[in-house]
This record gives sequence, C-alpha cells and structure tokens, in this order.
Amino acid sequence: QVQLVESGGGPAQAGGSLRLSCAASRSIFSSDAMGWYRRAPGKQRDLVASITRGGTTNYADSVKGRFTITIDNTKNTVYLQMNSLKPEDTAVYYCNLYRVGGPYNYWGQGTQVTVSS
Repeated sequence: QVQLVESGGGPAQAGGSLRLSCAASRSIFSSDAMGWYRRAPGKQRDLVASITRGGTTNYADSVKGRFTITIDNTKNTVYLQMNSLKPEDTAVYYCNLYRVGGPYNYWGQGTQVTVSS
C-alpha cells in the first residue's frame, strides 16, 4: 500500500497563488504517473493535471496557463503550483499515483482549496 500525504491547501484570494505538495511513501517507478484531481461541491472528481516520472504533463483546459505540475523524483513528491486562482477553483484537491496501464491506483486524503472573490 502506498501512502500519499498532501499539504499546501487553504484559503486564497482570487488572483492569488497556492502550491500543493504530495509526498509518496515509496519511490516513483518508471511506469508510474502522478496527478491532481479535484472535486467541487456537488460535482464529480475531475483531473486537474498529471505528470509521468519522465516529466510528460497533461492539464485540464480550465487550468492551462495558470497551474503547473512538477515532480521531484528524489523526494517522491509531486507539486501543483496554482496561480491566478479563481473562485471556481474552489474544491477538494486529491493526489493520485497510478501505474500507467494498471493495476494500481492510489489516492491521498484530499486538501481543501477555497478561493474567495
């Protein structure tokens, strides 16, 4: 079982920035990818951004140009730098580690991000 420990959430003003961190309890393997998802009130959990161990990234259209996902393989940690925050970014953000093509898929507990106008 892999533990994912998230940090960095909290309140922010619109236009402000936050950085989320997610540390995994084991090394990130070459076949792994990590990502951030979010669930806004009353909505489903959606992908925000993902990154492979090699650094290939993928972003939701709604965050392109504002959010940046990076990975530090030496610290087994993925980061999400969130700039130009909007109230619609308010959600619980979940860290995810999975093996590309299966079979495992792990989730963090989630961290609340609240953006006020």
